[in-house]
Amino acid sequence: MITFDLSCHAGHRFEGWFGSREEFDDQRSRGLLVCPVCGSPRVEKQPSAVAVHVARRAVPAAPPAAGEANKAPVAGSFFKALAEFVETHFEDVGERFADEARRIDRGEVDARNIRGTTTAQEEESLRDEGVEFLKIPLPKYDA
Repeated sequence: MITFDLSCHAGHRFEGWFGSREEFDDQRSRGLLVCPVCGSPRVEKQPSAVAVHVARRAVPAAPPAAGEANKAPVAGSFFKALAEFVETHFEDVGERFADEARRIDRGEVDARNIRGTTTAQEEESLRDEGVEFLKIPLPKYDA
């Protein structure tokens, strides 16, 4: 099961669940996807955010190299660097994110930085339980 953040041409945002990316493409091409707010069939995928849990005792990132501190990164390189940092320094726990974040928060497992995916319901439950996490969009870059 895959979840996509979607929006219609009028800007209404909503979520769709599909068996695969191909299933989304098939349903969209056949006009089966419509906005639940206005009924528009002009539905597009939007960038999705991933959730990350930063351990309370996490080691901070290394400071910039000499001479790099004053350079302002352009947006594209910033997001690419952010994506690379998260992929390198956060364990990918996939769909187990909510459960693993809870285990870390309760002290059942060693604190560590994790990344993964959640449903809207899981995110709401984590917030209600006081489990800290941050959703950030991580675009995919070609190697």
